[in-house]
Amino acid sequence: MSTGQFDYTAAFSRNIGWVTSSEQATLRTKRVAIAGLGGVGGSHLLTLTRLGIGAFTLADFDSFEIANFNRQAGAALSTLERKKTDALAERALDINPELDLRIFPDGIDQGNADDFLTGIDLYIDGLDFFALEARRAAFDSCSRLGVPAVTAAPLGMGAALLNFLPGSMTFEEYFQLDGHDEEEQLLRFLLGLSPAMLQGRYLVDPTAVRLAEHRGPSTPMACELCSGIAATQALKILLGRGKVIAAPHGLHFDAYRNQLVTTWRPGGNRNPLQQLGLMLARRRFSQKLTSAPPPDGGKAAGASNSVARQILDHARWAPSGDNSQPWRFEIIDPHHAVIHGHDTREHCVYDLRGHASQLALGTLLETISIAASHHGLYAEFRARPGLPATSPTFDVAFLADPNIQKDPLLPFISERTVQRRPLSTRPVTASVREQLETAVGSEYRIVWFNDFRDRLRMARLLFQNGGLRLTLPEAFETHRSIIQWDSRHSEDRVPARAVGLDPMTLQLMRWAMVSWRRVDFLNRFMGGTLIPRVELDFIPGIACASHFIIMASRPAETLDDFVAAGRAVQRFWLTATLHGLKLQPEMTPLIFSGYTRDNVAFSENKHSQELAGKLADRLAQLVLPEKVEHAVFMGRIGAGRDPTARSIRKPFEKLLWQE
Repeated sequence: MSTGQFDYTAAFSRNIGWVTSSEQATLRTKRVAIAGLGGVGGSHLLTLTRLGIGAFTLADFDSFEIANFNRQAGAALSTLERKKTDALAERALDINPELDLRIFPDGIDQGNADDFLTGIDLYIDGLDFFALEARRAAFDSCSRLGVPAVTAAPLGMGAALLNFLPGSMTFEEYFQLDGHDEEEQLLRFLLGLSPAMLQGRYLVDPTAVRLAEHRGPSTPMACELCSGIAATQALKILLGRGKVIAAPHGLHFDAYRNQLVTTWRPGGNRNPLQQLGLMLARRRFSQKLTSAPPPDGGKAAGASNSVARQILDHARWAPSGDNSQPWRFEIIDPHHAVIHGHDTREHCVYDLRGHASQLALGTLLETISIAASHHGLYAEFRARPGLPATSPTFDVAFLADPNIQKDPLLPFISERTVQRRPLSTRPVTASVREQLETAVGSEYRIVWFNDFRDRLRMARLLFQNGGLRLTLPEAFETHRSIIQWDSRHSEDRVPARAVGLDPMTLQLMRWAMVSWRRVDFLNRFMGGTLIPRVELDFIPGIACASHFIIMASRPAETLDDFVAAGRAVQRFWLTATLHGLKLQPEMTPLIFSGYTRDNVAFSENKHSQELAGKLADRLAQLVLPEKVEHAVFMGRIGAGRDPTARSIRKPFEKLLWQE
């Protein structure tokens, strides 16, 4: 259809019913200003254009880049590096070629804010979260010129709304930004937008919040919710119908939490509740505000190394025992990286010979290989000879391969996690089991323990191993050092809430972990291991679809053997994640069985050594006719909820090699 064939009445006729014909005609005469055409601003423009608004004043100085693709309405391959004002004006005119547009291609500031708002019926804030100076200029002009203003902020998978209307509380009166430095202004703006902070409970990777770098995660859902909410407010304000709430009243809807909260903060950020929230926010975000890493990651800086960095940034999500992350990265050039490994045998009873860390290094190398495939690269690994077993080092060559296929497991690298809570007993389907067996490769096979009797036998074995684990003096320091209290996420340990204990038992555990004397007292006189073993070992041991053991074609003995086994483990785990299955490693029986088989003294406690021998015999009987020395990994699997707490990873910059 040519522009000559455009008919306003026909184009927006489906609005009639929710608005009257005369109201639609009124909307046609209105002019709305939108500053910022990124995540929410572009959606605001297109939504309001389809509502039938007849004129817009638009401001943005930026151009589209590929990092905008996840959320910005105007971002596409066809608009890369184009000015946002040009690209979005073109899209809006393609909907309504009669639009009257005024464009401010250099954005807004204190010098042009009044001009930007001249002749405006409504201002809608679409500025980037961090654009505080421009935002304050816009809202200050709105207040002086009597222009109603709407801000709908995308937060997590929801949206928070504040309206600032003529004669009501102003933006500055509510947020109280004047006289504070940028760090404090950012905190005040965030908490003012979101007094309820509904989004805070499901942030899975806090390291993605880098306030000092003006970076944070975003979702397309939040942006689209914002445009719907803001457009509804626009309709009510422009047509003078329906109740319009104004600051200090607000709304926060979170689609992920299934919650709608009305907020009321008399005095804005002067409110005592807000003052308390600000105090807590300063503690939580102070490091993120003040300790920005070097641009492009220090040693990995430079556009030429960006692909290698992206690959290694995926790789850091590989699993490791107790989230130890026994690796450091060094980028030599765009085609060469070095993985500097280490093990934890000096202080961890579960890694006496370094095998657990070697398995983890194998998961890391497989993750590098998966990530490299998405850049058309084959990752070739060479272990450096002659180094101590405690510090294995690998050179990684990234080789162009036009025939390489993008590995479908990439999206699940950071989604893969441990679920220590009970799982569904619904069996894993034969088709999925077949894919899991294929995932480990021809040198490995899976032994399954599926029916209730097998799961019960395994649960008993794990319960008994739990008794060894929790009464072993050499394990105490390991357990105490790996738990992070009062946190849902941990960069380098395991959050207490992810352990799998109920809150009361967790508090008792916290008291006991102060000293071995307390632990020993509970164990000797209070039956201290019974409840933890029931909650951590026995119940989860029954409540799952299956236990499994990954068996190698021959016993693993060398570094290469354990690294290869780790690569198979990672493919198994990621394939399970792809199919929506949760997994928990159950390595203690294998570890202590190995010590017994090889006559490794892991404790000065004679009883612990004897108990380990008995449990090794029970494991051997359980896996017959398989040979237990061929086992490289053991765990349980099944459908289940995502864990509410989890280990994350150190930021890339903290994993860079320091000589």
